Amino acid sequence: MAKIALVADSTADLPEDLRKEWGIHVIPLKVRFGSEEYFDHEITSEEFYRRLETADELPMTSQPSPEEFMNLYKELLGEYQEIISVHLSSALSGTLNAAHIAKERLKAKIHIVDSKTISLGFGLMVMDIARRIREGMDSAQIVEGLSKVRENIETLFTLNTLEYLQKGGRIGRVQGFLGSVLNIKPVVRVGDDGVYQTYGNARSQRKALDLIVSAFDTLAAGRKKVSLVVGHGGALQAGKYLQEALENALQIKTTLFTQVGPVIGVHTGPGTVGAAVQFE
Repeated sequence: MAKIALVADSTADLPEDLRKEWGIHVIPLKVRFGSEEYFDHEITSEEFYRRLETADELPMTSQPSPEEFMNLYKELLGEYQEIISVHLSSALSGTLNAAHIAKERLKAKIHIVDSKTISLGFGLMVMDIARRIREGMDSAQIVEGLSKVRENIETLFTLNTLEYLQKGGRIGRVQGFLGSVLNIKPVVRVGDDGVYQTYGNARSQRKALDLIVSAFDTLAAGRKKVSLVVGHGGALQAGKYLQEALENALQIKTTLFTQVGPVIGVHTGPGTVGAAVQFE
């Protein structure tokens, strides 16, 4: 029997080929347009952002139920001795709580982890855990070391508008930008507590992207850079610009360039561009 199964929810936005290569078991959140409900990534990012821009009402998202977690955990416990289950920030979703409920009902060896981040930064943490499992580390070592891993992952992104964060109730500590300054392009950092925080603002998307590059340059001072991931929500050219600018500034090649998935996209909206860097 294999030792440790790794579970992550779909908001880590990891491509299917990576998930398969590293044995990552994904439990999906859901997105609903009216009466039509899809699992996260069941509807492609391209189709999602096209529909989002023309939708009369903002789509809704929902987390996996404790029963869905239980079903997955039971299946995995038939093959593995224990499970590490890591999820998006508990400050932004109740997904982690549903996982805890399932664990309590099963009374099994399941380790629930709050990533305290989202999307790109979350994906970096999941990949770090997957590598440690493959290296043969035991679960106690892995879980104990995750606070350090979390501290060494920085995630920043910019939004075309705050409309989606506001309507979705995920505005966090970015509220200072509301009202008369909605035309400003905010640069948002995921804080150590897993809540969105304002890092700065700019008058255009290009200036916001340049601010992200400058921010990472500052954050990288005296730290060894391990991985860079770049993502966008229906903004390919802006994503490519950020990728090239960060590679030049940080002198590191991109590990993954991807598109932000539908569930995260409901709250960030089209035109979102961001990156995450893991340090040692």
